Amino acid sequence: MLLIICPYCGKRPELEFTYGGQAHLARPIKPAELDDQAWTDFLYMRTNIKGIYAERWRHARGCGRFFNALRDTTTDHFLSFYKTGEPMPDIAAAKASAMAGSRATPANSALPEDGK
Repeated sequence: MLLIICPYCGKRPELEFTYGGQAHLARPIKPAELDDQAWTDFLYMRTNIKGIYAERWRHARGCGRFFNALRDTTTDHFLSFYKTGEPMPDIAAAKASAMAGSRATPANSALPEDGK
């Protein structure tokens, strides 16, 4: 099971969360002045990149709060979690931190090098 870290509650199973779409979208200042195509683009068109992507998540079955996360869409690994309103973390630093945290010791590391 995938574990997601809520910045307010800590690490929880993915079943407690709902996906909220792309993060850091600015709402139009005067939405009534947009034509239909511009409004449709704002509501439905999102970037769909292969790589690190900023997303909104909601801890629906917990504190109920929204937060943001950086996730690598090629591996489905989360790199960073941060509260709504906070600036997006540096992607290079988040990736380096995630890589360091994912270096687990192999289960057979106690065996000699020849495996015997």
